[in-house]
Amino acid sequence: MVTLYFIGFVAGLVAGISPCILPVLPVVLVAGTTGTSDAALPEAATDVGRRRSHRAYAVIAGLVLSFSTFTLAGSSLLSALGLPQDFLRDAGLVVLGLVATGLIIPSLGHLLERPFSRLVRRQPSGNAGAFVLGLGLGVVFVPCAGPVLSAIVVVAATHRVGLSALVLTVDFAAGAALPLLVVALAGQRVAERVTLIRTHAPTARRVGGAVLLAMTLAIGLNLTDGLQRAVPGYTSALQKSIEGTAYAKKQLAALTGTGGVDTPHCEAGAGAPESCGKAPEFAGITSWLNTPGGRPLTLGELRGKVVLVDFWTYSCINCQRALPHVEAWYRAYHDDGLEVVGVHTPEFAFEHVVSNVAQAALQLGVRYPVAIDDGYKTWNAYGNEYWPAEYLIDASGELRHVEFGEGDYGTTETLIRELLVAADPSVRLTSRTDVPDRTPTLPITPESYLGYERLQNLVGSTVVRDRPATYRFPTSLPLDELALSGTWTVGPESATAGAGASLELSFQASDVYLVLGGTGRIDISVEQAPTRSLEVAGIPRLYTLLHDASYHAAVLRIDVSPGVDAYDFTFG
Repeated sequence: MVTLYFIGFVAGLVAGISPCILPVLPVVLVAGTTGTSDAALPEAATDVGRRRSHRAYAVIAGLVLSFSTFTLAGSSLLSALGLPQDFLRDAGLVVLGLVATGLIIPSLGHLLERPFSRLVRRQPSGNAGAFVLGLGLGVVFVPCAGPVLSAIVVVAATHRVGLSALVLTVDFAAGAALPLLVVALAGQRVAERVTLIRTHAPTARRVGGAVLLAMTLAIGLNLTDGLQRAVPGYTSALQKSIEGTAYAKKQLAALTGTGGVDTPHCEAGAGAPESCGKAPEFAGITSWLNTPGGRPLTLGELRGKVVLVDFWTYSCINCQRALPHVEAWYRAYHDDGLEVVGVHTPEFAFEHVVSNVAQAALQLGVRYPVAIDDGYKTWNAYGNEYWPAEYLIDASGELRHVEFGEGDYGTTETLIRELLVAADPSVRLTSRTDVPDRTPTLPITPESYLGYERLQNLVGSTVVRDRPATYRFPTSLPLDELALSGTWTVGPESATAGAGASLELSFQASDVYLVLGGTGRIDISVEQAPTRSLEVAGIPRLYTLLHDASYHAAVLRIDVSPGVDAYDFTFG
């Protein structure tokens, strides 16, 4: 584990110089150049050097402590207290705002430091205020996620926090904070050596407070998101070379308990059966569909059969395009020894509802057993990362083939047939299935989410989170981007329409799909084509907005009645 801790620290270093760190740099620089309450102290002018010598370290110590603690325990703590999951972020922004105000109003800064000064029985020095600033910054600090940070988040979400996870988290946080410490120290040295700043310290503090307050508002209103997206991911290759090694993957899988399959030795899309090790058992399944009485299945009792494990989620268009092939294989080869198990691992909150999955499976024609994997336990056991994903298991229980995403259905069917014959040489297989491959071959608009957790392609408006706001269309709409108009309430997963709600999307594709929920109507228009309407009702699901035999680029407009929830655009 010592090597993994080193990898965690280096991964943190890379995260600390990534584009995701840009919004907090001004905050850290201000922390190094200014104090919170020196102007309120009569002896400040005679003891500036001593007072400021630890300020940079204090803010970074607060950041490491806050980030580590709340990354590992924040979600559990909030759930236990019945608080919303974004409470800590809001609290962190309040702390930053108070510290900024303390810089502008020295008497308030002095008041903020007083509780800490009582603990150590000394006069306020500014270091305690910097530590408080670090505590607030650690909650809103969001480094670019790689395998190490993802593993830490999984450990926290599955309540598997132990000493190893704690050490790895602190290592990562310390690594990420080290470049920020350099920035803070640089600011501190400038403040100590530039005569103008020293002689006008109260003014410098107030200017720093104004900058900190402006950055707090920018982070709180997500105004920095565009900057982070605009800057190229210049650390991606370095991150992959450090965290993507076989050793790192193996150790992180052991930490999270997701090491059931040695996935680096099972090449996705291979054209011949491989030997990838024993297939993981189904784990943590909430319930079963399409089995007698909802009875659970195990790979042990399916021994002797060829098993296709299909990871899917019902509102995913990629999964829906793959389903006809999986269903055809089940119909053609089930009597010859093939069993299909669809592991439904949800992407959205509404996909956690078993009755929604049951209704969608019925509508989509899924007749084979479906395992409801709401807790991601089976997903993690396979180390899976894709919807859809196919895992082909032979009659002895060994994993022999993996396929990620759409396409290459002919190869998968060939391997199914080979494994069936290997299991029973006397079997007489029917002819191959004949299902059209709908996998897009031309460039299409990427999947576009409307909830703020994954909103990337919105232009013309600053998103207001979790409350109604009025938006306006921009004068122009670039390709692959979308815009809102009228009243919308943008939540973490979806945007809910209010009065006069409309949406425009500039796309390139033949087909356009949108996951919708709630009750109401949408009116769809594509440039000069006639407007068509769709009624939205029932469980949240995928709706087809446009189905065109020709591939083209156009602007689509949707007028949405109040109460309709829009989740996610996909294309074909």
